[in-house]
Amino acid sequence: MTVKSVCIYCGSRAGAMPAYAEAARRMGALLAEAGWRLVYGAGDVGLMGEVARAAQAAGGQTFGVIPVHLLRREVGKTDLSTFVVTETMHERKKVMIMNADAVVVLPGGPGSLDELFEALTWRQLGLHDKPILVMNVDGYWDPLRALIERTVDQGFADASLADYLTWVDTPETAMAALRAALS
Repeated sequence: MTVKSVCIYCGSRAGAMPAYAEAARRMGALLAEAGWRLVYGAGDVGLMGEVARAAQAAGGQTFGVIPVHLLRREVGKTDLSTFVVTETMHERKKVMIMNADAVVVLPGGPGSLDELFEALTWRQLGLHDKPILVMNVDGYWDPLRALIERTVDQGFADASLADYLTWVDTPETAMAALRAALS
């Protein structure tokens, strides 16, 4: 059986609510417990560090990808199962999604939004058909969901755009959705 790999996009900061870090830790642990590999941005700070350390502590495989210019800023986590250094951010995103079977977006900032929208656009264009989950911890992504709906309502995207996203609230519901989508 091939090991499933899940790409996690999330903040390089912890955010304002403890629930964000708790969700990141739980997601990392659940991936490891399922025997699935974590693919992420290779940082050891913020939610990135939380998800990776939790996956490692639970015995999981970790695949990190970081551009050379962020090695210091995001504190490149070199003790991962696989640690890849790229030249550019675009290359980082490509390597991450190419090495994953699905994407889960945890709370994050502009970088997480960039990663999400690139994955979503690539899916819309038929460049991949991987599930994309948005973990709406404590309603963090409610404004994003409204924006996606408005984009469709105002005719700037086909209704199928919203169908490419699966909205979940917890790591447990994310894992259930991933199991259903990847079975």
